[in-house]
Amino acid sequence: MDLGQRERRILALERRGFPGPGAKERAIREELGLAPVRYYQLLNALLDDPRALAADPVTVNRLRRVRESRRSER
Repeated sequence: MDLGQRERRILALERRGFPGPGAKERAIREELGLAPVRYYQLLNALLDDPRALAADPVTVNRLRRVRESRRSER
């Protein structure tokens, strides 16, 4: 089973670069219609989904590394 449209759009947003503070949060609200907190909840769950890894391994692996480094800093 493939990823849904929302999941694909979340990964696409994560592939983009953002120019400054607040730009990503603004894009999350405007393009996805989600509160940033909900977006990050969905993103975190998506990183553990094997379908996401199959769909976009570069992005998912990069975000997994970032997540693990943040966890180890705590």
